Amino acid sequence: MTEREVFLNHLAEASGRARHQLVDHPFAPINALPATTLSDLSAEELLDLAQNRSVDLQVDFQVTPQKKLPQVLNAWLKAQNAQNILLPTDPRLSEYGLDQWLAHLSPTPRFWQPNAGRATNLDAASHADAAISVGDYLLAESGTLTVATTRGQGRAFHFLPTHYLSIIPRSHVVPRSYQAMQAYRQALQNGTLQTSNINFISGPSNSGDIEMVLIVGVHGPLTVSYVVIDDA
Repeated sequence: MTEREVFLNHLAEASGRARHQLVDHPFAPINALPATTLSDLSAEELLDLAQNRSVDLQVDFQVTPQKKLPQVLNAWLKAQNAQNILLPTDPRLSEYGLDQWLAHLSPTPRFWQPNAGRATNLDAASHADAAISVGDYLLAESGTLTVATTRGQGRAFHFLPTHYLSIIPRSHVVPRSYQAMQAYRQALQNGTLQTSNINFISGPSNSGDIEMVLIVGVHGPLTVSYVVIDDA
């Protein structure tokens, strides 16, 4: 008998009630709303909804074909007057056709280093005025970006830089969190993903005090941009 069972048995005895087990009360959802909400929308309608929700969150939202992605990123870096650029160590940068762009990028960026110590990566993130990440999913319902923490793109990557941009394939714009979590569960089960946490990012950092005065950028980036690659 485990310590947990001993403890629960003690509570049941002290309260004068019989122990119950979850196996005797299996969870049964009362409906399928998590899976069916917004599931009737087309890919185009999902993209439109994601854009509208993102704009509500003060997110700069762009859709671009992959061949124009380097120009979009260059324009964004120029607009931020980026001098300290942070990039992930992630094979998706190559998959998005950015090898030549990386080779000619100036100023020379720093990369989140999978084998570096915590202090090294935190220093890179805290001094970055512009970070470009590769996102996992974009939830159309809320305009929320999801991205798993990995060795090449740690948690602080997304929250310490001054300005933040994430690249998301259009095929990864999903109705809501249910679809993203199903995909993450499958990736974790088949071993294609190893992570300690999944980050949900809904626009720039917003804080409101007791007087409900909105302050942007206190606990995270001042600006957030989503660039959706039109791969559909």
